[in-house]
Amino acid sequence: MLTLHRAALVLPDPADPTAPSIVDGAVLVHGELIAALGPYGELTAAHPRARLRDWGDGLLTPGLLNPYGHWLLEYAYHPDPREEIGDAPVPGGLAALSGLTGLTGSVGPVGPVGPVGPVDEARCGASARRGLQRMLGFGVTAVAGPFERAAVRTAVARSGLTALPGVDGLPGAEGPLDPLAVLPFAAAVQGRLAVGGRADFAVFRSGVSAEARDDVEVEAGDEAGDELGPEAEVEVGSEMGPQPGGCLATVLAGRLVYRRR
Repeated sequence: MLTLHRAALVLPDPADPTAPSIVDGAVLVHGELIAALGPYGELTAAHPRARLRDWGDGLLTPGLLNPYGHWLLEYAYHPDPREEIGDAPVPGGLAALSGLTGLTGSVGPVGPVGPVGPVDEARCGASARRGLQRMLGFGVTAVAGPFERAAVRTAVARSGLTALPGVDGLPGAEGPLDPLAVLPFAAAVQGRLAVGGRADFAVFRSGVSAEARDDVEVEAGDEAGDELGPEAEVEVGSEMGPQPGGCLATVLAGRLVYRRR
């Protein structure tokens, strides 16, 4: 089935400062791949039977890379909602299981014990699955390792997220679930949107209202569907950029895996 994702602004390659963006653009998905991208008017005319997902004033970009996966999934603990201790990662929660020293945790008579209680391989895997699920809520489609625990490797493989080696300069570094909380937009995105490529992307709430977007088009002399040049500022928290914590939807290999309610 063909699915057309429409957004107020589509950024195929935010990491390239010379790459244009598409006002009132769309991405056409067929299975796991991107079949086309361009102005919404052209794509909907060419594929009138495609299912439409209209993200309104959203900003559609490639998905994000979380470079802190090693720490987040192997050392931090992601609570089960039934534990009623919140949903923020607990630093060092799996430290005992991971063999760390100098962090809270001990080895008790029933096995490793961390700050959140007894931990074993099964609990480590369950924590990783919850952490990965929460990353999807921030537009993350790729996560950096290395992943040394078998349970964590299995969780990452089954999640569908792209697993990458550790990021230079950040081996085992501590960081948040939301890369945009600490990284520039261009540094946080993973890859670019291209025809024939895997359909991994995210939609973010932007600071552009419908009226402001119309002003941008008028000032640039553009019509809806035209491209904005690189002079348009698209950065975290800027008028046209994604808002921190503002992920509306995440698509992984063509599947809508997260949608803000």
